[in-house]
Amino acid sequence: MKQNIFTLRTLLVTLTIALTLTAAAQRPQPPASGKFEVHKVDFNHVKEVIENPNSVYFYPKLMQSFLSNDTTMSIEAYRNLYYGYTFQEDYNPFRMSVYSNVVEQLYYKQPHSREECDSIMKYAGLSLDDNIFDLDQMQYFIFALKEKKRHARAAVRQFRHDRIVAAIMSSGKGTKEEPWVVIMPSHEYNIVNMLGYVATEHRDEGNGLEYIAVQPKEGKTTQGFYFDVKRMMEVANLKFPDK
Repeated sequence: MKQNIFTLRTLLVTLTIALTLTAAAQRPQPPASGKFEVHKVDFNHVKEVIENPNSVYFYPKLMQSFLSNDTTMSIEAYRNLYYGYTFQEDYNPFRMSVYSNVVEQLYYKQPHSREECDSIMKYAGLSLDDNIFDLDQMQYFIFALKEKKRHARAAVRQFRHDRIVAAIMSSGKGTKEEPWVVIMPSHEYNIVNMLGYVATEHRDEGNGLEYIAVQPKEGKTTQGFYFDVKRMMEVANLKFPDK
């Protein structure tokens, strides 16, 4: 792993652990996206179907459906949307929106006025324009919609969020043998947090495998979860060869 990429990644990990600990009391619930089959991600197959104009998973079609709030999209469609994003020109696994800190400051200020909810929606929307799969900003946007009693819009946004999470969780079981495949560092912590755990340590296990240790939960034996970041780091090294 190249030094500057590692440094940026370490910074992102440190910031995310801090946010995870802060957000523990306001943790979102695990997604109610229905049952899904767990199977390994085949990036060669993903590339093939998203670049085929005759495929139902042709990437421009998937993105159009996603942005138009199509609630008929299957988890398989979301898998190709999510993992197919790594083949898009604007994919940057370490992208950080300049608006994200503004949203976080507003979100953790309780209670919220209507104007503050409008600001959360504004800046979360701008952040998502920068990073379409930022799960934290999705949650902030959904929160503001619910605060404003716009439950129908919130439900649609929640569907999109939950389908992305389900797509990630369908890639494995979080074990060393079957890790979850993620395309952004923050998604590791999103999954851990949504499962009701608090991250305490991050370790690079080598060969594109990462481990997040968690605080123990009563009645549970889980000590941590494994994540596959090979594709993420492969693209980072290709796009930033001098870093």
